[in-house]
Amino acid sequence: MFELKVVTRFAAAHQLTMVGSKCENMHGHNWKVEVYVTGEKLGAGGVLVDFGAIKAHLADVIKKLDHKFLNELDYIPDGKPSSENIAYFVATELQTKIDDSAVQVSRVTAWESDDACATYIVKR
Repeated sequence: MFELKVVTRFAAAHQLTMVGSKCENMHGHNWKVEVYVTGEKLGAGGVLVDFGAIKAHLADVIKKLDHKFLNELDYIPDGKPSSENIAYFVATELQTKIDDSAVQVSRVTAWESDDACATYIVKR
């Protein structure tokens, strides 16, 4: 099994609904997103998939999040833009863009700060 990782960043605001937490106030983050894709076989060029292709697909996904108020986006799961749901959204949306069935998104980590993140691990 081979695994590749691509990292990107975006800026966005959100507001969480958690009792007694300062995160209930609208606030922003400079998010970092780590995407992992896996596959069993290398292609003719000796690579699983071109990094450029994954980066281009990921850029299309991130455009939907960058410089947005995440609570207003219909496509965020349950309308709750937590780090967990951001990771899930990126994973599922990116998988729909990858046109090679031998390459699968395996996990996505959404960092909302340097010391806090959530990872969505895709079950197969």
